Amino acid sequence: MEETVGAIWHKIITRAAEKRYPQEAVTLESMSKTAGIFFRALGGDSGLDVKASTATEHGARRGLLARIAGSGEKTALTWLDQDTLRLPATLDLLPQRSLNRDLYLWLIALAAVEETAGASWVVRNQRSTLTVLERFPGIRSRYQRLVGATLALRPDPARLPEDEAALEHAIRAALASPGSVDSLPRAARPPHPVHLWLHPNPPYSKPAPTSTKDTGEPQQEGDGNSAKNKDTRRLQAERVEMPEEKNPLMMFFRAESIFSWSEYVKVNRPTEENDDPGSDAANDLDHMSVVQDGKSVASRLRFDLDLPSAAQDDLPLGAGILLPEWHYKKQILQPNHCCVQPMVARQAEPCQLPHRLAATARRIRSQFEALTPARVWVRGQFDGTEPDLDACVQFVADRMTGHAAERGLYRAHHYRDRDLACLMLADLSLSTDAWVSDTARVIDVIRDSLFLFAEALSATGDRFSLYGFSSLKRDNVRFHVLKEFNEKYNANVRGRINAIKPGYYTRMGAAIRHSSKLLAKQPATQRILFILTDGKPNDLDQYEGRYGIEDTRVALVEARQMGLRPFCVTIDERAGDYLPHLFGIGGYVVIRKPSELPKQLPLLYAQLTR
Repeated sequence: MEETVGAIWHKIITRAAEKRYPQEAVTLESMSKTAGIFFRALGGDSGLDVKASTATEHGARRGLLARIAGSGEKTALTWLDQDTLRLPATLDLLPQRSLNRDLYLWLIALAAVEETAGASWVVRNQRSTLTVLERFPGIRSRYQRLVGATLALRPDPARLPEDEAALEHAIRAALASPGSVDSLPRAARPPHPVHLWLHPNPPYSKPAPTSTKDTGEPQQEGDGNSAKNKDTRRLQAERVEMPEEKNPLMMFFRAESIFSWSEYVKVNRPTEENDDPGSDAANDLDHMSVVQDGKSVASRLRFDLDLPSAAQDDLPLGAGILLPEWHYKKQILQPNHCCVQPMVARQAEPCQLPHRLAATARRIRSQFEALTPARVWVRGQFDGTEPDLDACVQFVADRMTGHAAERGLYRAHHYRDRDLACLMLADLSLSTDAWVSDTARVIDVIRDSLFLFAEALSATGDRFSLYGFSSLKRDNVRFHVLKEFNEKYNANVRGRINAIKPGYYTRMGAAIRHSSKLLAKQPATQRILFILTDGKPNDLDQYEGRYGIEDTRVALVEARQMGLRPFCVTIDERAGDYLPHLFGIGGYVVIRKPSELPKQLPLLYAQLTR
C-alpha cells in the first residue's frame, strides 16, 4: 500500500514540477533521417553521426516543486564531439509539436555552422545564430517563434536574486537580439539551460584502452545486428587509479545514510563474451570512473591457441604489398602505411556445388543466360552479308518521289558483347562468426552468396574475380584469393570458397585500394567493385570510428577516380548511419534478412549491369 501511494505521489508531484508537454513530443528517432540530411545540406561535417545526447546537470536554481520532487536537475542539450552530433532524444519543451520539430531543425542548423575557436559560450552561440540567420533567411521566422515560446518558459527575473536576475536579463537580450551581449555577468548559480543554444560545457569522454598492455591479441568484434539494441548515449567518464581495499569489511558510517551508490565492476574487454555486467548500473550513474587493475587473465591463453601456426595458416603469396592510408585528423595520405598480404587457402580440396544450393543455382543460371552475349542483326549498313529488304523498298520509294538520300542497304551480323568486369570483395572478419539463425552463421551466408554469385556470372560470361579480407593491425591485412580474373570458375575455385572462415578485423580501406588496382587493370568499359560486409571498418589500433570511416571514404574516392563503380551490400541494420557518407545515395543496399542474401546478391548484380 505504501509503495502504491508513494508511486502516485511521485507521479503527481513530478507532473506538477516539470513544465513539459509529452503529448506534443517529437523524438530524435522520428527525425533521424531528416536530421542527417539537413545537417549535411547546411554545410555540416558529412562524416558525423547523429545520436542522442545524455542529460547533464545544469546547476541552475530550481523551483520549490522541483526540489520537492527531486526533478529538473538534469537536462539534455545539443553538442558536437569528434565523431557525433548529439541531440536530445526527445523534445517536449514547447506546447506545440511543430515548435518542437522546429527546435530540432534550429539546433541542427546551429551545430552545422558552429564556431569553436577563441570565444566564450555566449559569444560563440550568438555568432552561430547570426551566421544561420544570414545564410538561411528562411529560418528567421521560425527562430522568432522559437524565441517567443522559449522566453515564456524561462524563469521570471523579478523572482530571482539580483545577480541571477542580471544574468537572466543578459541571456534574454542575447536571444532576442543576437550579437548584443559581449559577456555574461557573474552570478552565484549558473543560468537556466538555454535550449536554443549548444551545450556550454559538453561532456568529454576519453576512451580507455582495452587492456593494460598492447599485446596485439585479437578481440571479438561485436555483432552488427545486436548493436541496434544498445544505448548510444554518451556517458561522462574519467580515468582514476585502482582503489586500495585494506579493510573491505569495515564500515565507518551508517549504511542507511547512503543516498547513492558506486561500485567497481570488473570487465575484461579482451575476453568478455557475455553481456556487460555493469551496463545497467552505468545508466544510473552521473559520473563514471574507469580504472585498469593491471592483472592478467587466465583466458588469455585461449586467444594464443586460436592463432594458427605458420604450417596451418593460409599460404602467403609473396612478401606483401605496401599501401597508403588516410589520416583524417592530419589530412594527409600516409605512404606505405599498410601491408596487404595476398593469401590462398592451404587446405582447400576441390568440390562441387553444395546440394542444398543446386536448385537455386539452376534457376539463377537460367535467368542469367538471357544476359549472355548474342549475335544480332544490325540494319541499314553500307556493307553487309545480305540486302536489307526494308531499306531497299524505302530507297526505291524515295527515288520515285525525287527525295532519294544515301542510305545503307545491307544488314550484317554483329556480336553484342557485355564489356563488364566485376570484383567481389567479401568481409571475412571475426564478426561473421555470429549466428543469424539456429542453423547458420554469417560466414555460412557469405559462403552461399559467393557460390551463387559465381554460378550466375559464369552463366553470363562476364569477367569476374572473388576475394576476401580481414586484418590484424596495419601490417597484416589478409587478402584471400578465391578466384582471379584469368581463372576459370571450376571445382578448385569452389574448394577455396568452401574453405573460407572468420578472420580478424575489418581494415576496409587497404583492401579496397588493393582491389581497385586489380580491377583497374581489366580492359572493360564498365568495372564494378562489389563489396560484401556485415559491419563498419575497424581494427585493433586507431583504425576505428571516424578514422576508419574516413580512410574507407578516401579509398572509395580513389576507386571512382580510376573509373570504377563501387557498390556495397551489407546486412548491418545500422549501416544507414555511415554508408551514405561512404557510398552515397544509391551506392549501397541493406539486406534486412541475412538469410536472403544468397538469392538477392545475383539479382542486385543483374540490376546494376542491365
